[in-house]
Amino acid sequence: CLRDVHVGSTGRPKGVTLTHEAVLNRLWWGLHQLPIDVSDTVVLKTPYTFDCSVAELFAPLMIGAQTLILDADGHLDPVYVAEQIAEHRATMVHFVPSMLSVFLELAGAERLAALDSVRILSTTGEALPPAVAAQTRELIPGADLFNLYGPTEAAVEITWQQIDAIDADAVTTPIGMPVWNSTSHVLDGRLRPVPVGVPGELYVGGVQLARGYAARPDLTAERFVADPFGEPGDRLYRTGDL
Repeated sequence: CLRDVHVGSTGRPKGVTLTHEAVLNRLWWGLHQLPIDVSDTVVLKTPYTFDCSVAELFAPLMIGAQTLILDADGHLDPVYVAEQIAEHRATMVHFVPSMLSVFLELAGAERLAALDSVRILSTTGEALPPAVAAQTRELIPGADLFNLYGPTEAAVEITWQQIDAIDADAVTTPIGMPVWNSTSHVLDGRLRPVPVGVPGELYVGGVQLARGYAARPDLTAERFVADPFGEPGDRLYRTGDL
């Protein structure tokens, strides 16, 4: 197993114990749904202390693609990021939505126009505002845009949605469907499915779930609950997201 330290909304670090099976499920799914091969160049710009770096680091190694490793803290400079992508003809890049918004604003129209090599652009780590999704489709039209969602407790990303168009009046961007060997449910306080349009809490399950929190059995019992829709021993993770 491996341990990923996650800092949630409380600011208190939590060690999340993930299995190799969980991480590999996410990686192999990604290589199928967001396919790359030996001709591709993947941008590695997320610090390894953040869970979003897992796919950037390991996916190209698994398939034999090239990795474009940016300078330390280079991800904080939109101009540098854009110039490196253009110079090295990178084909796949990931952004946290807030950084993507800054990137689109500050990189400059000429530099963004030079990113014609990018064919896969993914976001995760935060909610993707519809306006940012629409701006991405407009300014980097050659890239397929994927909105990924997931907590560290579910191997970083557990749902996905390709964004082809955004309604002008949209207030949220869809997070889509579960990845391989995974489930998602919107439930009420009694773990019952809620009707479409009724608020509920998002629960996720499947092989990507962590074993729990290191040395925190109380928190593990609170957040990982028995799956009422699965087989005996199956669990769901309470994301806290509505």
